Amino acid sequence: MLSPITGLMLKTKFTNFKSLVYSFIIFSISCNSNKVEVEIKQLSYPSGSGIEFYNERFYLIGDDATSLLQLDKNFNITDSIILIDSLHGRIPKETKPDLEGITVINEKENSRLLIIGSGSLKPYRNIVCLIDPVTKQTSVFRVDSFYQRLSNEGLEILNLEGICAIPGYIIFNNRGNKAYQKNYLILTQNDFLNNQSTIPVYIIQINTKEDTAGFKGVSGLAYAPGSDKLILTVSTEDTRSAYEDGTIGKSYLWIIDNISAKIKNDTISPNRIIDLETIDRRFSGEKVESACVISEKENTIFLALTADNDKGNSTVFKISILK
Repeated sequence: MLSPITGLMLKTKFTNFKSLVYSFIIFSISCNSNKVEVEIKQLSYPSGSGIEFYNERFYLIGDDATSLLQLDKNFNITDSIILIDSLHGRIPKETKPDLEGITVINEKENSRLLIIGSGSLKPYRNIVCLIDPVTKQTSVFRVDSFYQRLSNEGLEILNLEGICAIPGYIIFNNRGNKAYQKNYLILTQNDFLNNQSTIPVYIIQINTKEDTAGFKGVSGLAYAPGSDKLILTVSTEDTRSAYEDGTIGKSYLWIIDNISAKIKNDTISPNRIIDLETIDRRFSGEKVESACVISEKENTIFLALTADNDKGNSTVFKISILK
């Protein structure tokens, strides 16, 4: 059995966000002769870093926020879960857990939300949260052993920014920067928390020939089960460190086809690259941090994205892409 960290006061409460400030825009444009509809909403919630869709609700985390938000399908806030009691509206950079990725793991009894710290600053960021989305019961666990294994396996700089589940595996991504120009996928099993020291781990380097706008760091992951596609959110940022922020550049989606057949590869490359600013100019100045799949139709994948503009707010998007 796992033992939750003691000393962290974890509780659930509904919060009336009267201070919510948002803009809501729906419009259509032509992109490659296909109509694309984009919905955008800005929330007065800090540093959106991860988004997941489960049971007709969105769940949004921020890397320095004290709570997890629950949103309805129109991005209206319906509930929140306090993760860490703090006197600050935003947790100071020096001590924040840097919660960067969120996914749903299916277990025998129920499903839980799995949220990961980036591991980029010990000991504060070496944590994982497990949350029951029905009961709101929350537990926090240390993952020092597992993160140390990743370093031992060859990840010189640890900066886990995304996570998703595919059949039989959990996939993390490790984001590089301008001084460490390498992105990786890390695959392991659902129960890695129970067996951090010996559970199998597979590391795949992500390669791309697209390098006209400088190094592109992978910031998030999503899985489309109906088409077996791995969707990566990617951005440029003027930073040479896993700790420091930098000037925001452009954001992209990278699409990897048939991911289930590539999980033992040494390297992997995207089959398709989408420049988000070519779809909507309002992606300019927004660092897209995460994606989740809402639904799939025969030829279309419907996604939600979250972005951080480094101004204290979060922006959420709905967008559709062709398979």
